Parts: sequence; C-alpha cells; structure tokens
Amino acid sequence: MVETFESALELLDARWSESNIDPTLDRIIDLMDHLGSPQETFPVIHLAGTNGKTSTSRMIDSLLIALGVRTGRYTSPHLESINERITFSGELITNERFLDTYNDIALYLDLIDSRHTHRLSYFEVLTAMAFVAFADAPIDAGVIECGLGGEWDATNVVDSSVAVITPIGIDHVAYLGNSLAGIARTKSKIIKPGSVAVLAAQPIEAAAEIMRRAAEVEAMPLRCGVEFGVVERNIAVGGQLLTIEGLGGRYEDIFLPLHGAHQAENAALALVAVESLIGEANQTLNTDAIKSGFATATSPGRLEIVRRSPTVLLDVAHNPHGAVALVDSLESAFTFDYIVAVVGMFADKDARTFLELLEPVVNELVLTQTNSPRALPESDLFEIALEIFGENRVHRSGSDIKEAILTGLELADAPGRALLITGSVTTVGQARTFLKERKS
Repeated sequence: MVETFESALELLDARWSESNIDPTLDRIIDLMDHLGSPQETFPVIHLAGTNGKTSTSRMIDSLLIALGVRTGRYTSPHLESINERITFSGELITNERFLDTYNDIALYLDLIDSRHTHRLSYFEVLTAMAFVAFADAPIDAGVIECGLGGEWDATNVVDSSVAVITPIGIDHVAYLGNSLAGIARTKSKIIKPGSVAVLAAQPIEAAAEIMRRAAEVEAMPLRCGVEFGVVERNIAVGGQLLTIEGLGGRYEDIFLPLHGAHQAENAALALVAVESLIGEANQTLNTDAIKSGFATATSPGRLEIVRRSPTVLLDVAHNPHGAVALVDSLESAFTFDYIVAVVGMFADKDARTFLELLEPVVNELVLTQTNSPRALPESDLFEIALEIFGENRVHRSGSDIKEAILTGLELADAPGRALLITGSVTTVGQARTFLKERKS
C-alpha cells in the first residue's frame, strides 16, 4: 500500500518514460484483462492527430457537461500538474483519489511487469488508472486523447463509438516516420468497426489513408468541409463568433473564447463528435446548451493570455504545423506592433522550420532551455536562431527559463508590445507556473 500521493508519483516516475516507446498493446491489454476491462463500461470519443487534440477534447468535454452528461476526460501531457490528465465533468482528479486509484491497481502492476520483456510504462499505468477511475465514478461518457500515434497507443484498448482525427502533420519522426501517409495510417487505427469517424481537413496523402481505414472497418466518415464545417467566422472580443453546420442543422451565434481559425475548425469537430455520440439523426442538440458549452470552453496554453501590461501569451506550438496556426492567429486575432518571443524546444523537433515560420511576426527572440531531459540545448538553439534572426534580434538566457521570461518582459514593456512564450508544452508549463508565483 502506497501511503502518499508523492510516493505514487515517485513510483510512476521510476517507470519507463513517455519518451520511450515500445510499439505494442500487449502489456496494457494484459493489465486491462486483469482489471476486468474497465474501459468497456462507458461509451468513448477517442481522439488522435498531430495538433489540436487537447483543445478539441476540452471542447467536447465542455459540450457534454453542458448537455448534462457525466464525463471522464483523459489527456496528455500536462502543463503543470499530473492531475490535469484525469478529470471528472471538468474537475481535476484529487490527490486523494489519484492515490486510491493507484493503490487499486498496484497489486497487478508487478504481475504484469513479470509477464513481459519490458515493464509497464508511465503512460500505460496512468491510462489504466484513468479507466479504473472512470469506471468507478461512474461516468456516462469518456473523452480519451491518444498520447502518441494511435495504433499502439495505450489508449487504443477502448472500443470507441466515435473517433476524431484532428489535423495531421509531421511530428515524432523517430517513432512515426516522416511520411504523412504512414503517420495517418498509424493514427487512423483508432477508427473501430462500425464507428463514426469525425475527420478534420487533411493533406491528400493523409486523407487517403484515413478513408481507406474507414472503408476497411465500415466506419462512417464525416469530413470537415464536406459533411459539416464552419460556415462563418468573425473575430470577437476575447475570441470569435461562429456559425457551424452540424449533422442536425446549423448552429449560429456561437461564441468561442479561443483564438484562431484552427480553433474554429476544432469547434466544428467537437460539435459533430458530440452529435454523433448522443444526438439523433437530423435533429439539432439543445442550442442553449451548445452555446453554453462553447462559451465556457478553455484550453490553457493555447494562445492563452495570462497577463496584461505587457500582454503575455502562452502557446504550446512545437512543430511546423503548430507554428503555422500560431502565426495565422497572431496576425488575424491581435494587433500588436511588436512581439518578443521566449522559445525553448525539444531536441527531436524541427527547430529550424519552427523558427523560420515565426520570424516574420516575431521582432526579438529570447532563447531558453527547460529542465526536461528531452530539451534542445540553448546553445544549439542559438546557432539555429542566429542564422534566421541575426545577432541583433536574438538574446540568450542559458538554461534559466525564469531569466528568459524576465528578459522577455523587459523587452516587451512598452505600448503595443506583447510577450509570446512557446516551443514546447514543458516551456509553457514552467512559464505558467513561474508567472503565477510571481503574481502572488
């Protein structure tokens, strides 16, 4: 019996990290079988994709809650606290419940570890904990986000009635390769026989693989821009005003407190996923509930404004696809005269392309390095940034992210300026924590 929440975290951290991947479902299937298959006790909306999974899952969650559905949401990675990964109707799992759930499955972990070449990973154990906690609650529906890929992601033990595939781009090349078709093939394996597949607009080679999978398992594909989509989008104070064509009809005057065309498209995916799970054919869902669900949706770290004077924005963009969306949103939703960016990235990301895409909208750059073992050394990032921005526009902070933020705040402290902090979830998470502490 583990006595404290902190001890449970230490035991989790001692396991195979999320950055170590063994592409198999054998261990998690074995564990689920011993636990009585808790993931089969509730219907599931399952999400995969390169970008937009967390924002879309949070919108789905918010819509379902507004419609009176008891939800369990499982997402990754977290920004500041592991509790963020497991929620019940929008509420984070408590430390006490987290500990109790860990103890509920702890006796089985050693058994499963002994039966396989590799021990259960950090992510596999957390996934099992989420399913056990949701079954125990109980919940009416699960909103489950893939960690990496799809086919062999630990979450893919669910038999989802609705699969959502958000935009696919090149990322995690060490595990997924650098072929859009190959990445799409892996992610499309979350589409289960006879299910509904809610699909974002995709590059043609990715779309072909996803549609092939849907045909193979006789799933119903619903494509953004074809069967449903954003009809109208207008910038509004604090977000945007949308008209979305869903399965059951048109939903007008929807306020979404999130910025960017990509978030509008995520909203369309979320709406149709919810319609597919609980709606009836050709009937609109409760319009007031839908409006309320979108109006209360949040997505921390996604062009999130955490401070004014100067304005500080946090965005977890970390790959070229994310950078394109970030730049588009900065240009369309904001009117800053001057942007200073604090950037820290992981070593396995395409830092060069990421910075090249940021360069037209970022005036000065402050480089940093997080405490993650996956972090790209600040010195390496500096060499890349120097070629793109020139020495007069690049500032260094070594590995001290706090110093980088303070430098950024000083550079951005003038009318019409803003500070953007981006490059990885870890960079944004550490920045978010530091800025909270500094405010208090």
